Amino acid sequence: MSVFCDLFGPTLATKEGDAATEVALKDKVAVGIYFSAHWCPPCRGFTPQLAKNYESALKGKGLEIVFVSSDKSEEEFASYWGEQPWLALPYAARDVKAKLSKKYKVSGIPTLVILNGATGEVITTDGRDCVSEDPSGNDFPWTPPGFWDALGTDFLKAAGSDETVAVSELQGEGKYIALYFSAHWCPPCRGFTPQLVTYYNEHLKGKNCEVIFVSSDRDEASFKEYFGEMPWLAIPHGDKRKGMLSKRFGVEGIPSFVVVDAATGETITTDARGDVGADPTCAEFPWRPKPLNDMLTKMGDINGELSLCVMMEGCDAKTGTAAIEVLTPIAEAAKAAGDSTLFLYASATGGPTPQIRKLCSLGEPSATPTMVLLDIPDEGGFYVADATEVTAESVNGFLAAYRAGTLTRKQLS
Repeated sequence: MSVFCDLFGPTLATKEGDAATEVALKDKVAVGIYFSAHWCPPCRGFTPQLAKNYESALKGKGLEIVFVSSDKSEEEFASYWGEQPWLALPYAARDVKAKLSKKYKVSGIPTLVILNGATGEVITTDGRDCVSEDPSGNDFPWTPPGFWDALGTDFLKAAGSDETVAVSELQGEGKYIALYFSAHWCPPCRGFTPQLVTYYNEHLKGKNCEVIFVSSDRDEASFKEYFGEMPWLAIPHGDKRKGMLSKRFGVEGIPSFVVVDAATGETITTDARGDVGADPTCAEFPWRPKPLNDMLTKMGDINGELSLCVMMEGCDAKTGTAAIEVLTPIAEAAKAAGDSTLFLYASATGGPTPQIRKLCSLGEPSATPTMVLLDIPDEGGFYVADATEVTAESVNGFLAAYRAGTLTRKQLS
């Protein structure tokens, strides 16, 4: 069975009737999964544009599209798909639709995910932008640039100077590159930058880590003023590399601090801002993700991954320590097996804990732990464990029941 049969099931809808998935998608250069709905105004705006470009250029270049509907009824689906010149996932396959939305972390529509037509691997989840920016498909199938291509070859050494530093001077074994996405107009950035400057001078330079400022400033003067406060390098204001790097690392808000291995280009963490505060002596640099984290210091992609949250804000130290000892080997084993589940605990009230309790209707912290599985990618689902003790049996049993589909699903309020 082909990778696309595994994704969509054995059949897809065509204008002539159902067709075998393997046949319908055979020999395509790329396959686009189009998450959309008739009731969504942005979708209604983008769909005619996508259809026009598909018919005039993209289909001929080897793109096939599969519509995955978020319509509220089969009648709405049929009416909306009638405007579209490509394939569709049968509306009745609601379970497949949910799995696809979760797999590709679809948080809003319209979303166009582009897959390699031979392997099914993700080329880009930003197909909507690709079509809008390149309607004739000159760069189809829109393979994103690698890290080194996006980073470029040289960087400004100081504000008001034309002197540059070549990327070759930053590369090498045991070296790291940190990208600082920030802007002069952003209050959180203005608060974090002085802290980062001190941290850089006291620690990061000694760790062979060079920081590169990636600016979101609105004009050259603001950029130069802000860069003048920084002791590191910068990408010039207005350079296209800013957009490529922001897209590559999924930067949706600033300040954002990313650490990359300067020998391999491997992303080590996209959440290093929290590490600066949580690791004041830089003892744990380069901050490779841990299997288990205190959510007050590091959350990870809780919006994109299944997350086991053990809420212990009201527990005594003995209970908290015992729970961490239980959770650590379970989290380590999951990570070693390639499981992307996040394992988090709350040792005290703060950060996201009040919001999690509110959204999940957990009530006030108590002397006993509460285990919650947040499945935000599943349209905001969550599950609360009956167990009031954190043991290997209770944790593994909770996770096993989730995988078996025997837990009662609740909806984030």
